[in-house]
Amino acid sequence: MTENQYKTELIKKLKCMFPGCVILKNDPAQQQGILDLIILYGSTWATLEVKASADSSIRPNQRYFVREFDDMSFAAFIYPENEAEVLDALQQAFTSSRRACIS
Repeated sequence: MTENQYKTELIKKLKCMFPGCVILKNDPAQQQGILDLIILYGSTWATLEVKASADSSIRPNQRYFVREFDDMSFAAFIYPENEAEVLDALQQAFTSSRRACIS
């Protein structure tokens, strides 16, 4: 599965998990390393960097943005191998007053 195919399927899952959410796809040409998706849900938000697999390369600045955005709200790399763990943590972050942490 390509990254774009996975991203399309992931967006469908996110919309089912978080009815009424708004998902924005970022333009990587706009700012180097900016994460792929912003999810707006109620009064909360999250960002995800989508990868086709755990072995996919990480571009310059992506680790920086995951750390920065996770400090602000929630951010993570997501790929098929860690999808369940990340979506569980995202659900906890969106439904709890406490931040969820993933390793």
